[in-house]
Amino acid sequence: DLVATNALIRPGPLDSGMTDVFIRRKLGRERVHYPLPELEPVLASTYGVITYQEQVMRIAQVLAGFTLAEADVLRKAVGKKDQALIEKELGKFTARAVERGFDRRTIEELAEQIATFGRYGFNRSHSVAYALISYQTAWLKRYYPAEFMAALLSSVVDRTEDVVNYIGECRDLGRYVPEHERGIQVLPPSVNESVWKFTPVADDTIRFGLGAVRGLGEGAVHAILEARREGGPFRSLFDLVERTDPRVLGKRALEALVQSGACDAFTDAGGTGVGHRAQLMAGLELVMREAQLRHEEKESGQVSLFDALESAGAGPAPRPEPQLPDVPRWSESERLAREKEILGFFISGHPLEKYRDEVRVFEEVNTGNLKRYRDQKVALACVITGVSRQISKRTGAEWARITVEDFYGTATVLAFGEAWEAARERLVQDAAVLVRGSVSGRDRDEDAPPIFLDEVIPLATLRASGALGIELILPPGGRVEPEAVTRATEALRANPGAAPLFVRQDTPGGSRLRSRSLAVEPSEALLRRLRELFGADRVRLVRT
Repeated sequence: DLVATNALIRPGPLDSGMTDVFIRRKLGRERVHYPLPELEPVLASTYGVITYQEQVMRIAQVLAGFTLAEADVLRKAVGKKDQALIEKELGKFTARAVERGFDRRTIEELAEQIATFGRYGFNRSHSVAYALISYQTAWLKRYYPAEFMAALLSSVVDRTEDVVNYIGECRDLGRYVPEHERGIQVLPPSVNESVWKFTPVADDTIRFGLGAVRGLGEGAVHAILEARREGGPFRSLFDLVERTDPRVLGKRALEALVQSGACDAFTDAGGTGVGHRAQLMAGLELVMREAQLRHEEKESGQVSLFDALESAGAGPAPRPEPQLPDVPRWSESERLAREKEILGFFISGHPLEKYRDEVRVFEEVNTGNLKRYRDQKVALACVITGVSRQISKRTGAEWARITVEDFYGTATVLAFGEAWEAARERLVQDAAVLVRGSVSGRDRDEDAPPIFLDEVIPLATLRASGALGIELILPPGGRVEPEAVTRATEALRANPGAAPLFVRQDTPGGSRLRSRSLAVEPSEALLRRLRELFGADRVRLVRT
């Protein structure tokens, strides 16, 4: 129950295929059996699956005649993943069990299970505590998802990779919370709405915490919150700067706020001309100088000409705020790059967003679940965020360590030899690519296994290459309006290309048929038209 429930709490793969066996047996979908009759009393409570460290000790005692002290040495070796000690103790276990008349092959299989068990096993008392917490947190996540995920994000506010992982989990929450089929949206930070931590602002929305913005100290955040409590929301960048202490909220902190999107809420008020982040950054020094001047005037008791005229009744116009310069907007890539520099990840958008359909085709593999595919070939849709070229000390050959990112987090790709030579021109910063390769199975890479590169394909080329096709999913019964079929046929014939067309019935075990007469160009316009006719969830890209 623990491992099944914990999968809901913390995104990511479980560490052993035995988890699935446990669940199937618990639900009565698989017959419970034991490797040896002598083990039934030991494993009956866990459906024949080794689950607790105490069971490992008891197995060693029953089959190999270990004393409890000897069995505890084996338990410690497995629990601490001490490979040398595991091999030594399991060798002793196998030899002594075979001497006692047990089948060698059966004992060796048991020894392998015990070694694998070490990746996820607990002692029984810890399992009870974890299970209780798992059920409590599962209930909170199911019925208070925004509050739960906000608390979870706040707990890892200083660990960027975990924040990215949990934001990806927020997007995918609809998989098991029907009321939030579109997931939980995590909004960028805001000087008018954020507090120190991540905060739920609606049933399906979380606001980013100012405490997670790099370059903002605790004092700066408290100064913003205090000024907001006293005077209400900030109207403009100048209003923010004027109402806070410049000794606490300096230029670096203000730049961090602008680049992270925390000042996006400002609208064109008071003639400031606020429109986008590039304007705010370009006018920052001007705004700070004017705010500093007014601050000094107040401290010295001086009265400006505008203030004097107003106090004398000569005119109603207050002293105007400084105008921000008229400069071009940042490109999306520059905006996102600056945002990531401050936050550590993308929040208001993502370089993969325009490839959302392509990413969905390969979504079973992502940076959050690579451990599940150790020693396996994978295809990962991602964007390259860093390339570090290296020279092998042994051979003198060049190789590269590439950092990639998707909607769930980051991972490392290692490119050697011919794979690096063939792909180096495509392995560049900000490139959106499909990486194919093998996930490391080395013990030292257990927590964060890299991918050993085989090939890399730009995501922008997948549709035209014929590697992807379009699948139409017909509703149960296959009833579709004739008018929709006619218009869809017209749209398909007007977009010839290399991609095949598939039609599938939305029923259990429904077969997928490939059109013999139609091959299309799966453009955004064609997909949009087909989704208008059949529904957004009934048209998708698929591998061919």
